[in-house]
Amino acid sequence: MATLKKHRILILGVSGYLGSAIYKELHPYYQTFGTYRTPLTAYEKNKQFFHYDVEEDDVFEILNVVKPTIIISALRGDFAAQLTAHKHVFEYVSSQEKCKMIFLSSANVFDAYSKFPSYENDTTLSNSIYGHFKIRLEQLFLKLPPKKVTILRLPMVFGAPSPRVNEFKVHLELDVPIELFPNLIMNVISDKKVTQQLHYIINRNKHGIFHLGSKDLVHHDDFIKELVSKIGAKNPRYKLVYTTNDDRYLAVLPKENMLPKHLQMHSLELFENMF
Repeated sequence: MATLKKHRILILGVSGYLGSAIYKELHPYYQTFGTYRTPLTAYEKNKQFFHYDVEEDDVFEILNVVKPTIIISALRGDFAAQLTAHKHVFEYVSSQEKCKMIFLSSANVFDAYSKFPSYENDTTLSNSIYGHFKIRLEQLFLKLPPKKVTILRLPMVFGAPSPRVNEFKVHLELDVPIELFPNLIMNVISDKKVTQQLHYIINRNKHGIFHLGSKDLVHHDDFIKELVSKIGAKNPRYKLVYTTNDDRYLAVLPKENMLPKHLQMHSLELFENMF
């Protein structure tokens, strides 16, 4: 893609797994800034990064310094503190003519449904605290003018440094069983593909709701067993968890906002460059 410095992008949560991957993808092309919580020398030396504790600091201070044209939220942490911070972000985006919001949401906004995959315009409904929280934030940002908000709903995200893969490695090292959900049908995405898709959405000035998952569906147990075999485990132990007797879907598929073929992925592609 051509170098485009017209945008000033602020990533809330740049020190997290996805926030870091997004920064690496975007900073060669845009003026890209980020917030980090844990004091680390690598972040303190980067003048593009701002220390920010969502439970103690006011995000307005950073917004007024950076003056972003795009805000990407990959925040994690206390839900009540996050809600307050996102309300302040909403107020800022509302007050600025040339500022847009990109919110990273989750397939869990549909976790109360089980019979079918979910599409962009399906009604959200969740049985989990996490899913309820993501729905609440989606509803907040969807009050913005349509062209000022983009919602990215993600399934499980995997990559070489991902928390899930690291957790599996710890389980294997300690000989702790890895949980499998045999009746769960899902789709997945790689960190690299998410960042490429996000870059495209920014570059093409897209808005609306996007479902960023693999175009195929997989059973949780089959996928995780394949992943663990790629890690190189010889005698992994598993614990089968049955939440229902029937197959249960937790998959986000696109119908309205389709991305170009080169940005779509099959679940097996995820293993190609991971190890």
